[in-house]
Amino acid sequence: MTAQRTQKQNFLDLSKGIPSDTLLQFVYGPNPYSQRPALNMFYGPGLLNSHRGPQGGEDIWGVPYVSNKETGYQVMPVPNHFILDDITKWRDVIKAPDLSQVDWAEMAKNDRAFLASIGINPEETALAFNLHGGYFIALMSFMGFTEGLCAIAEEPEEVKALMQYLCDFYMDVAEKSIDYYKPDMVELVDDVAAWAAPFISIEQYRELIKPFVAREAKFAQEKGLPIIMHCCGKCEALLDDFLDMGVQYWEPAQTCNDLVGIKKRYGSDLVVIGGFDMMEGHLALEDCSEEVFKQAVKETIDSLSVGGNYVFDGWIFADPENEALNNKNKWLTEVVEDYGDKLYRGQI
Repeated sequence: MTAQRTQKQNFLDLSKGIPSDTLLQFVYGPNPYSQRPALNMFYGPGLLNSHRGPQGGEDIWGVPYVSNKETGYQVMPVPNHFILDDITKWRDVIKAPDLSQVDWAEMAKNDRAFLASIGINPEETALAFNLHGGYFIALMSFMGFTEGLCAIAEEPEEVKALMQYLCDFYMDVAEKSIDYYKPDMVELVDDVAAWAAPFISIEQYRELIKPFVAREAKFAQEKGLPIIMHCCGKCEALLDDFLDMGVQYWEPAQTCNDLVGIKKRYGSDLVVIGGFDMMEGHLALEDCSEEVFKQAVKETIDSLSVGGNYVFDGWIFADPENEALNNKNKWLTEVVEDYGDKLYRGQI
């Protein structure tokens, strides 16, 4: 009798084109409503976020961040407080921290201990090595969107030089740390798209962003690790570029993209993680009933689970004391773990 695969094994096997035995649910931390271990967890050198946490703080470049409970303590740069106002002066402002005294083995041990403290077991959860929030987003956090996009249009060579500097630093961190962290996969991140379209042209992406993402992707491939790309918004025009770099998973695939068409086009070459958007119409209302909400989740699963290469993702980040929204996270988890399992087992 063949042993049943764990959730983690099912998730990692998707990168090899092997279908999952059950519907999986992508998470951004422990799910208090789940009967299963966390499927995945972001994981990387603690020094990169040592001064920034759920309440805010500064990143390693000096960008101040703020959060609030209404966003579930997701952080963003402090509005209108930018550290760089002239892209040609970035060398005077953007300074990488000294790594010469870092004890990488001790840091990895401490970061593993933190995972254990929040209930993450590496035997059950796929650990995704992540270094930063993206090259495009870094520029926007340094300068703001107005000045950042102007810099891309007016001083592309300076932007490229800055990206090279950031990439050199992050690759140095990766090379020094990854063997201590022993991750299961690598997570690349960059929100280069809004809801309607990418923020920049495909040509600008390929010239100014892709070479540095590709360098990280190549490093992951050399380590034999599957690659996830986090990119919000309508980024379907960039999917060929993602796959060209070796990306095998894409999250959070949002509903502004043609997800059914994307699944058909790429098949098992791309695992689509996402597909549920609570912000569509009545689902966001606090008085939306459990029955209506769960039916919407079922319809998403019915539509996107066809053919496999799919992982559900629809977590709602909100005030942890907001019972109505917390209930929706509970409901969608219940549907995934009950309806989704039955669907995959042919019981529906």
